[in-house]
Amino acid sequence: MGQVVVISTGGTIASRWQGSGYAADARGGDVLATAAVPEGVTVRVVDLMSVNSARLTTAHQLTLLRTVREVLADPAVDGIVVTHGTDTLEESAFLLDLHHDDPRPVVLTGAQLPMEAADGDGPRNLHDALLTAATVRDLGVLIVFDGRVHAARGTVKVRTLAADAFADPSGEPVADVTAHGVVVRRRPERPAPLPLPAATGPLPRVDVVTHHCDGDRVLLDAAVAAGAQGIVLVATGAGNATPEVCEAVEEAVSRGVLVALTTRVPSGPVKEIYTHGGAVDLAAAGAVLTGTLRAGQARIAVLSAVLAAADPAARTRVLREALGTTPKPAPAGAPA
Repeated sequence: MGQVVVISTGGTIASRWQGSGYAADARGGDVLATAAVPEGVTVRVVDLMSVNSARLTTAHQLTLLRTVREVLADPAVDGIVVTHGTDTLEESAFLLDLHHDDPRPVVLTGAQLPMEAADGDGPRNLHDALLTAATVRDLGVLIVFDGRVHAARGTVKVRTLAADAFADPSGEPVADVTAHGVVVRRRPERPAPLPLPAATGPLPRVDVVTHHCDGDRVLLDAAVAAGAQGIVLVATGAGNATPEVCEAVEEAVSRGVLVALTTRVPSGPVKEIYTHGGAVDLAAAGAVLTGTLRAGQARIAVLSAVLAAADPAARTRVLREALGTTPKPAPAGAPA
C-alpha cells in the first residue's frame, strides 16, 4: 500500500442534478469523499477538469496524458486513479496506455449513476480503483468497473446503463477485485510505448467513417476534403466494404492520409478474407488492419501515429508498431 494520486476529470461519477439533467460539476475531493479509502492508502487529489466525457477533445486528452507523466515523475507515488466519464473512457485509457512506460499502474474508473444516487456505483468503483492502483504492477493502464479489472487495450463500453459497463469483447479481464484483494488472472501483452507527443503545433483531424448497405465513398471523400490526416473505416464483417470505397481509400492514402480498418461487429479481428471490396482489397489499397480494436480505440491509435511522425510511411510504421502488427523480416535465404 502507499500513495495514490486521483486525477479528477469529471463524468457521471462527478455529476449532480442541474435542473433538467445531470452534468459534471463536483471537484475531485467531493468525489473521493463518497468512497471508502483502502486501509494503508494515502490519497492526493489533482483537479484537472470537470467535463462530461462526450465533450472531451484531443487537447483535453493530451493534457491528461502529460499530467499523468508529471505525477509519475514523483517516485513517492505508487499509482494513479483517473476518474472519468464513461462515454469516452475507453479512448482516454488507450491513449494513456499507448504512451505508458512505467511499471506503476494508471487506473481509470467512473460510474453509471451520478454521485448523489443512493445506490450509486461510483463509491465502490473508486474504492476498487484505489486498491488496484496501490497494489498491482506491470499491467499497463487499466479500467476498473463493477469488480473487474480490464486492460485498456480492447476494452470498450458494452452497456449504456448497467453497472458492468465495460468489457473486452474479444478477451478476458486482467483481474478481479475480491474481499481478499486484487486477484490477477493474466498479464496483457503490450507493444513498446510511444514517446510523449510534442506539446506544440496544431492538433490533427482524425475522422471515423462507417460502411453500411448503400454506403458509398461520399463521407470518406468529405473527410479527406475537410483536412483529415487520418481516417478509421468501420467496415462490415471481418473488414469488408465495396470496390468504390476501396478506390476512395487508395486515393486518400496516395494523398498521405493514414487509413485504418476496423469493423462494426462487436468482437473478433478484422482479417483479409474477401475481395471485391473486402479486406483483401482494402489492405492492398493501403488501409492498416487494426486487429480487435474497435472504432474509438482505432482512432486513438491513428491519432497517436499522426502525432508521432510527419512522413506518411513513418506514420504507417508507427501505427503498425502501436497495434503490434509490424511485419516480421523474412528469414535469411527465404524467397522474396
